[in-house]
Amino acid sequence: MNVQQLMTSAPVTITPGRSLREAAEIMASSDIGILPVQENDRLVGMLSDRDIVVRGLAKGHGTEAPVRDAMTPAVRYCREDDDIIDVASNLGDEQIRRLPVLDRDKRLVGMLSLGDIARHSNEETAGGALRDVVEEARATG
Repeated sequence: MNVQQLMTSAPVTITPGRSLREAAEIMASSDIGILPVQENDRLVGMLSDRDIVVRGLAKGHGTEAPVRDAMTPAVRYCREDDDIIDVASNLGDEQIRRLPVLDRDKRLVGMLSLGDIARHSNEETAGGALRDVVEEARATG
């Protein structure tokens, strides 16, 4: 099974020049906690609700500060044709719960979450990745 079979297609995105307030509003209305940041049809970062608070508001940036001030520019991603077992293992190893999915032209085509894997894969695949994330969070938290 590959990533394309499990991913959520057409993810909601934001551009780096939009405000943190706009990003928060999009997250609230879409009931999501992370936004891929795109510029000129390319993925340039990720912005989580935690990024807004910790890198944005806690560092003195106001709600009108641009997304680029709080986003994570180094993006981990997977490809739509990657094997789901390999990706699930990497999610656990890297303690990541969500990944953007790129096509071979490096364009964003979807998002993959541990929840997607859990809903559609066998218990061993999802359980192993989730167990790795939780164990590492306990060790570092």
